[in-house]
Amino acid sequence: MRFDLWRVAVLLMALASGAAQAVTLRVANQGDAQAMDPHALNEALQLSLLGNVYEPLVGRDQKLALTPALATRWSPTSPTVWRFELRRGVRFHDGTLLTAADVVFSFQRAAGEGSDMRSYTASIKAVRAVAGKSGDDAIEIETTMPFSILPDVISNVYIMSRTWCEANQATRPVDRRKGIENAASFKANGTGPFQLKERQPGTRTVLTRFAGYWAPLPTNVTEVVFTPIGNDATRVAALLSGEIDLMEPVPLQDIERLKVNPALRVLQGPELRTIFLGMDQQRDELLYSDVKGKNPFKDRRVRQAFYQAIDIEAIRTRVMRGAATPAALMLGPGVNGYPADLDRRLPYDPAAAKRLLAEAGFPSGFKVGMNCPNDRYVNDAKICQAVAANLARIGVRIQLQAEAKVTYFPKILRRQTSFYLLGWTPGTYDAHDVLSALLATPNEQGQGQFNLGSYSNARVDALTAAVQSETETARRNALVREAMELHAKDIGHIPLHQQALAWGMKKNIELVQPPDNMMPFKWVVVK
Repeated sequence: MRFDLWRVAVLLMALASGAAQAVTLRVANQGDAQAMDPHALNEALQLSLLGNVYEPLVGRDQKLALTPALATRWSPTSPTVWRFELRRGVRFHDGTLLTAADVVFSFQRAAGEGSDMRSYTASIKAVRAVAGKSGDDAIEIETTMPFSILPDVISNVYIMSRTWCEANQATRPVDRRKGIENAASFKANGTGPFQLKERQPGTRTVLTRFAGYWAPLPTNVTEVVFTPIGNDATRVAALLSGEIDLMEPVPLQDIERLKVNPALRVLQGPELRTIFLGMDQQRDELLYSDVKGKNPFKDRRVRQAFYQAIDIEAIRTRVMRGAATPAALMLGPGVNGYPADLDRRLPYDPAAAKRLLAEAGFPSGFKVGMNCPNDRYVNDAKICQAVAANLARIGVRIQLQAEAKVTYFPKILRRQTSFYLLGWTPGTYDAHDVLSALLATPNEQGQGQFNLGSYSNARVDALTAAVQSETETARRNALVREAMELHAKDIGHIPLHQQALAWGMKKNIELVQPPDNMMPFKWVVVK
């Protein structure tokens, strides 16, 4: 009976909202989400779109500060246990109530086989339902060691309905690496402010406002039509013609043209993402190279030669048109723990790079395959083309494979790559995320999940664990600094730059542009 009454109430709310003017927001991006499964891919666009449909226990406000979401309060009860009090009366889009069992299930699912979110759950020992302080449901999360930033770390772990997943045979995540699909590829049932109405992969996704949402919303948008448009010129033409209302990213060559259009505006800002190159340092022989019987990237001199052969200033000015900040570290300004004094690149020096290659036993260079997306980061394929041209000058012959992220990500996440380009925004806005996900030695628990070249340094691993449990800021920052300095000396990866955000929109659109490049539609107002 209560469920039926809730259905009636939601219907009345929907009719009332329908009486007001319906507002459709038409959004375009260069890429698409890979599935409607919130645990399938740890990638900003995926999490951004699905963050309108699903929610975490702890969310972010417009300034990226932690804010209550499905949990109303949280606190540590011991050095290794955190308690989260669940919000009462929250319903999934199918009308069922959120329970502690859904939260426990979601964390188990996010930590399980096929999940791309395991780097966020790697230090979680157990998740259990307990009685809340006021008799309501609560959750305890026990970690393997003290973890002062646990609420930050789980802010990207979205909660699913256990009953819905069981009924739809979706208890395990969609795993694009292995070609495993299920109902969560195309359907969704979250608690977020928008619900999935239509899903046509690669063509369009339609969201509608959820009338039964647990909180009032500042947006007047009632429907969102999301369209992937990979071609830059086509995407810009769609905005100019009025076919879409909002797009990102704006191609660098079109920013000034859109800025002078009286009907449009371009919103620009810094982004926390670092673009970098990774190298397979694990295999004894590279998958894609003419070097047989050994792996050149296991030699630091080869990695340094690649680094010093790259003309980062030319990439900044010519490829990125000035909309990038060259980087020497795997994290940049705005990330907690960032050691600014270490952010100094090795000099561009092709002659030194050739000498290093010769010392390593490759005086004539060698051939190696390079994987790159062409629809994920700003000018990603052009960056890879520039890197390939730079490396050619020192005798390295790059076989470049640039492809859409729908095939690119499954491939590199299977580690079927020798040399690749990737971008990373720390989901916690903290250095620990970079250390744990990118620099730490990969293990079965999810640590180093995106360390795709398997860089490994035992001291960096020890420092990662120490950073996790250290609560005193100065000591913690010193640990981060040591780890970043070691990684830089090892040349475990080759950082390139932090790219800049550029969103284009009609002038009647008001929104928030956070530096993590997320786009919560609940903060969009169409005037």
